[in-house]
Amino acid sequence: MSKIVIGRQFCGPPNSGNGGYVCGVLAEGLEGPVTAVLRAPIPLDAELTLERQGDAHVLLGEAGPIGSAAPASLELPEPPPPPSLEAARAAGARHIGLSQRIHPICFTCGTAREDGDGLRVLPGQVEGAEPGLVACVWRAHENFARADGTIAPEVVWAAIDCPGYFAWVEKEGRHGALLGTMTGEVLRSPRAGEECILVAWPLAKEGRKEFAGVALYSAEGELMARAHQVWIVIGPPPAG
Repeated sequence: MSKIVIGRQFCGPPNSGNGGYVCGVLAEGLEGPVTAVLRAPIPLDAELTLERQGDAHVLLGEAGPIGSAAPASLELPEPPPPPSLEAARAAGARHIGLSQRIHPICFTCGTAREDGDGLRVLPGQVEGAEPGLVACVWRAHENFARADGTIAPEVVWAAIDCPGYFAWVEKEGRHGALLGTMTGEVLRSPRAGEECILVAWPLAKEGRKEFAGVALYSAEGELMARAHQVWIVIGPPPAG
């Protein structure tokens, strides 16, 4: 059992922890692909308890469990090949959050966050691809590096969070959704300053649940991380 605090820097919604970042914190120390489940908003700047229960990690707040992680039984989706750096950069320039206010202070995709304070992962529709295939270039900032120069795994989990949401925004139009479950693995953490390509795509939809795949590639096309996500739509889902 240990005590942890999710600092306000790592917010998703204004008063809750960033889903991908928290999933990465829960996954630490578990081998292979991990499934993390978020059951309630994650308090910021508050002392939380992280317990090991068998093969699982359980995050406890004042009222009980608010998140958990365990080795995955789900097979991760096969990602599409990455676009070129140039095509990914061009897609990022079309990011909807650059023209509309969506989540300006989110640690992952907040357009109001400075590079090195937030991640500025800003994916947009890939030109000529099926609607919903989004991409961008992400430069791993040295502020999030460990002593060996590689980016902390929980930050990589954060980087592969929001692209899955924007895949569905591009496919169906603007709507709100919260990350409920994320199954992911980090095969290699990028080094500080390394430019990477993020890709996300819609998988399926069941009522208020939207399933998405996300992959992180090196500039040379090496698969570095991937995830399967379940997003829970807030309010009426878009028609279609």
